[in-house]
Amino acid sequence: MRKPRWNIGLKVKLPSFGFLKLLDWYIIKKFLGTYVFAIVLIISIAVVFDFNEKMDRFMSHDAPWSAIIFDYYLNFIPYFANLFSPLFVFIAVIFFTSKLAENSEIIAMFSAGMSFKRLLRPYMISAAVIACVTFCLGAYVIPKGSVARINFEDKYYKPRKANSAHNVQLEVDTGVIAYIDRFENYSKTGYRFSLDKFDGKQLVSHLTARSITYDTTSTHRWTIKNYMIRQMDGMRETIVHGDRLDTMLLMEPADFLIMKKQQEMMTNPELREYIARQRQRGFANIKEFEIEYHKRIAMSFASFILTLIGASLSSRKRKGGMGLYLGIGLALSFSYILFQTIASTFAVNGNVPPVVAVWIPNILYAFVAFYLYRKAPR
Repeated sequence: MRKPRWNIGLKVKLPSFGFLKLLDWYIIKKFLGTYVFAIVLIISIAVVFDFNEKMDRFMSHDAPWSAIIFDYYLNFIPYFANLFSPLFVFIAVIFFTSKLAENSEIIAMFSAGMSFKRLLRPYMISAAVIACVTFCLGAYVIPKGSVARINFEDKYYKPRKANSAHNVQLEVDTGVIAYIDRFENYSKTGYRFSLDKFDGKQLVSHLTARSITYDTTSTHRWTIKNYMIRQMDGMRETIVHGDRLDTMLLMEPADFLIMKKQQEMMTNPELREYIARQRQRGFANIKEFEIEYHKRIAMSFASFILTLIGASLSSRKRKGGMGLYLGIGLALSFSYILFQTIASTFAVNGNVPPVVAVWIPNILYAFVAFYLYRKAPR
């Protein structure tokens, strides 16, 4: 009887479907399936703890169950799922890659001639899918839901709306600067108001008034009371006094009464428009809006970095199973989120540009990812 001959060096040709092979689809399904499972598991726990913490406030303010479910939690879930998306990405990669390594599946892939760089292709495709979905949700979908969620919190949990503003200064038109010492939202009235008009660098008109009141029945309509206007024409100066003056000014209370987390209620186009308008007016308190705009992009890009770190870290089979990898993965992902918060604080309270602050964690963790990639099994 003739014995079979074995070709030890035979390389396995994987079935393919165009650009992606069957093995690629297998890893993508594992990645995305574990990612969704991690979201469902952790967000379910978060909802239970959040409801337990806020239940007394909801009941004391007579919040209806329909509002709790549809206005709050239906918008709470996608908001926090998107906020902690880097954590879920890291957990998903660590979890299923460790299982592949533990079952010697990664060793089999390498034995079939697959390089680690080739193995990362389905990982990066999955990370791209998550990054695109995360960005679209954070930039266009979640802000609309955040309007209902934050308004619910303001009504039934903790008021967030600003009731007053101080030292308001903004450009309401080309060469026209308005100043309000104090504005009270309950009466829509500002006190110690002034309006300066410039022709180039020369002051041509200076108006001062005891108060200015916003007319809620008409957009941009204000009533100025007890005013004095100084008109300058070269060396000549004309002074006009009056008790009441109705005028149109291109400003509204919403321009300087900034609600806490108001930036989360704006889509990306709205944020861009708001930032450009406020910067043109000379309004300085827009750093939180700039941080939110750039953070949505940076957080989406983080999916690639954290995927590379997780795959490089957990692709080697070691004793002790996946417990060590999960611990390291949780520590790294939580440190990333913490570092992102600290960097944002530096931008708000310091002189760090917002775009630099939100990208610092990505840059530092990119170096970590490159180092682990170099140390990964080949």
